[in-house]
Amino acid sequence: MAIIMVLDDVIDAGILIKRILERKGHSVMVFTDEEEALTFAQQDTPDLAILDIKLRKMTGVEVLAELKTRSPKTQVIMLTGYPTLETARESLKLGANEYCVKPIDKEELENKVQEVLAAAL
Repeated sequence: MAIIMVLDDVIDAGILIKRILERKGHSVMVFTDEEEALTFAQQDTPDLAILDIKLRKMTGVEVLAELKTRSPKTQVIMLTGYPTLETARESLKLGANEYCVKPIDKEELENKVQEVLAAAL
């Protein structure tokens, strides 16, 4: 199964995602700090990163751009409670593979994670 990194400014949201994906057998690391997450990605090259758009120090789009520099093989799903067409376009342009809208739908998240990981093989 995959190594997945979750970055969300709300720890409860990250823990929810971790519980959902660990039931599918994935190893999930949750971060609330952008730099800690980017350092982890650079050192451990997770298979997938799930990035919230609204963070504390940077935007999720800025983290995505930096992540693709530090760990270009990591697949990315963007997550937001404030979806805009501009953010979706920019995220996809920078290399995000998928885009999910909060509140988190368990089945949708599981399906998108499975699709993104399968496409990367």
